[in-house]
Amino acid sequence: MSEANFNEYGLSEIILKSILKLGYKKPTQVQQQVIIPALEGKDIIAKSQTGSGKTASFGIPICEKVDIEERNPQALILTPTRELSVQVKEDITNIGRFKRVRCAAVFGKQPFSVQQRELKQRVHVVAGTPGRTLDHIERNSLVVEDIKYLIIDEADKMLNMGFIDQVEAVINKLPKARVTMLFSATMPEQIEKLCSKYMKNPIKIEIAPENITTKSIQQCWYEVQNSDKLDLLTKVLYIENPDSCIIFCRTKENVENLVNQMMKKRYSCYGLHGGMLQKDRLDIMEKFKKGEFRFLVATDIAARGIDIEELTHIINYDIPLENESYVHRIGRTGRAGSKGKAITFVTPNELKFLEEIEEYIQYKIPKAEIPSKDEVNKAKAAFKEKVSVKPKLKSDKGANLNKEITKVYINAGKKKKIRVGDIVGALTNIDGIGADDIGIIDIQDNFSYIDILEGKGKIVLDALQNMKIKGKEVRAQKAAK
Repeated sequence: MSEANFNEYGLSEIILKSILKLGYKKPTQVQQQVIIPALEGKDIIAKSQTGSGKTASFGIPICEKVDIEERNPQALILTPTRELSVQVKEDITNIGRFKRVRCAAVFGKQPFSVQQRELKQRVHVVAGTPGRTLDHIERNSLVVEDIKYLIIDEADKMLNMGFIDQVEAVINKLPKARVTMLFSATMPEQIEKLCSKYMKNPIKIEIAPENITTKSIQQCWYEVQNSDKLDLLTKVLYIENPDSCIIFCRTKENVENLVNQMMKKRYSCYGLHGGMLQKDRLDIMEKFKKGEFRFLVATDIAARGIDIEELTHIINYDIPLENESYVHRIGRTGRAGSKGKAITFVTPNELKFLEEIEEYIQYKIPKAEIPSKDEVNKAKAAFKEKVSVKPKLKSDKGANLNKEITKVYINAGKKKKIRVGDIVGALTNIDGIGADDIGIIDIQDNFSYIDILEGKGKIVLDALQNMKIKGKEVRAQKAAK
C-alpha cells in the first residue's frame, strides 16, 4: 500500500481540494491504515508515535463525515495540552475549510465566557483538554447529544498527567452510539482497560516507530559537567548554526535561567513553560512557527502540539527522565519526510538515563566529541552572520489554502440582531456570488468575520461599501487576520 493515494479513499472533491492545497501528497503509514476504517465507522486503537501524521488520519474522515447543516457538535477530540488543542483546531479547520467545517478549541487558562460564546454558534467539531471539556458539558455550554465521533489523542500523555479519570467522566456523558478512536505512542495497561471498557470490536493498528528514531533524525550525545553546559551549548550552536531549534529543559526555572543567559549573548530566543499565561504561550508559539526568532527554550509542555515546518534541530539541554519524553521531544524535528538532528547533553551521573533511552528506542546513540577551539572559531563567523540577517518569515501550512480565501470584517454582530442567514442572503444578492462562495461565518457581539472563497473577496468587499445587511448600514474591510 506504499503507493496509496488520497484519491483512492472515496473522499469528496471539496475535502480533496483542501488536502491538495495543504501540500499532502501521499498518505503516511498511519493515514493509510486509519482513514478507511474511520470512514466506515469502526472503532480504532492506533499505536503511533508523534510526527506520524495522525491528526490528518482522523481529521480527514471527520471533516468528510460531518453534516455542516447540523447545529450541535458531531465530533469531540480530547487532547492532553492546550497547545495540542489549538494545533488540532487549526488542522481540522484547514482540512474542512472549503466544506465550512467549524472547529472550536476549549482549554483552561482562557476565559470560560469566550469559549461559551463560541460554542453557542454552530460548531461541528470541538478539540479540548479533558477538564475544561467536562466543565463545559456540566454547565450545558457544550451539547454532546449529537456527538458521533470521539477521538482520544495522546492517551498515554493524558494518563501520565493524571487526566484519565476526567477522560472517563467525559466518555460517560456521551452517546453510546458513536465511533471511538484512541491514539497513543505507548499502550499502558490502564489505557488498554479504557479501550476494552468503552470500545466495540476495535481495529488495532500499530505503526513501527523505527523511522522517527533512526531514519529521519540524526542523533548524538555529549558528555558534559552541569557547570559546563552553557559553554557547550554555545559551541554546538556555532558548529550546527541551526535555522530553527528547540532547546529542552526539565523545569521552568531552568528555562528562565537559560533564556536569561542566552539573551545576554544576544541570541534570538524566547522561553516557554507551564507557568506562563496562556495568551503569552500561544503568542510565542505563533512567533516561533513563523520564524520570528531562532531558539525556543522549553519544558516538555512544548513537546506535544508543536507542528513546525523546517524545525532543523532539537537540543536536550537536560536529558529527559522518561523514555517516552525523549521520543516526543526529538519527534518535533524530522517531520513529514524532512531531515532533523537531535543532540542530547548528558552529565556523568545521568548516563543511566541515556542507557534506558537507547534500550527503549533500540538504537545506540553515537557519542560526539566536544568541538575544538579551532572548529568553533571557524564556525563563529557564519553563525554571527546569520544572527545579523533579518529572518525570512515562514508561511504556515494553510498558506496555499488561504490564497483564494479572503476574511472579511463587518462592524455588525449579535447586538444588531445579525444572523448567519442575514449575511448569506445579502451576499448572494451580489452579482457573481453564490452560497458556495461563502465560507465560515463567525458572528460576535459587535462584529462578524466572513470567509469568502474562490478568490472572490474583492467582489464582496467592493459591493459591501454600498449595501445594507438586514436594513442596517455596515462597514466592511479585509480582516487583519
